[in-house]
Amino acid sequence: MPKCRIDIPEVAAGTVYDVLHDAEYRRQWDTNVIASHDIARVAANANVSYYAWRCPKPLKNRDVVTLRAWQVEDGCHTIISFSVKHPKYPPRKDLVRAVALLMGYLVCPTGPSSCRLTYLAQVDPKGSLPKWVVNKVSQYLVPQQMLKRLHKACVQYPAWKQQHGVNVKPWLYPEQNELPELALSALALQHGASLEDIDESGLAEAKDESGEHGSTEN
Repeated sequence: MPKCRIDIPEVAAGTVYDVLHDAEYRRQWDTNVIASHDIARVAANANVSYYAWRCPKPLKNRDVVTLRAWQVEDGCHTIISFSVKHPKYPPRKDLVRAVALLMGYLVCPTGPSSCRLTYLAQVDPKGSLPKWVVNKVSQYLVPQQMLKRLHKACVQYPAWKQQHGVNVKPWLYPEQNELPELALSALALQHGASLEDIDESGLAEAKDESGEHGSTEN
């Protein structure tokens, strides 16, 4: 289970929490994202969300549908998510449906304008992956680079938010949440065994025109 922890100076815990929630802003800083949006509201502190991301070429890109819940307690901000089936979001033919067994963020203040972020992810990408991907798992799956981009995004977020609905934060103010309601009974856990396994074990690592290997930065 990839797990990372970083100290974030000059950024308050609440700002990091906002950035992690803001799907519109994520499309500005997450270079791996193909699509990211919330689907429905299950509770005041829980949404069903969709996320699709780029994989190293020539692997097929992945997507996931998750139930995501959050809370703030004793100054710490927690976000937890795991894969579910949504009747209107079946697996797509152009993407491989991955399974998030458990993903989470814990953001705790270390000062009035600093915090510590812990991130964990237990994700089954489905399929048989090539050895070169397994050998580079720290580059492609352990989120060190993503956390660095996140830090930069957090620094820039207050200025961006001033121009993009500065007071709109439905994760803090449930009355602002305009997503359609969805009963929890309409969802089911997404088990990996029910999804198609894609054999990509024979694929060679792609190179771009400059001769560099493809990466998740595309």
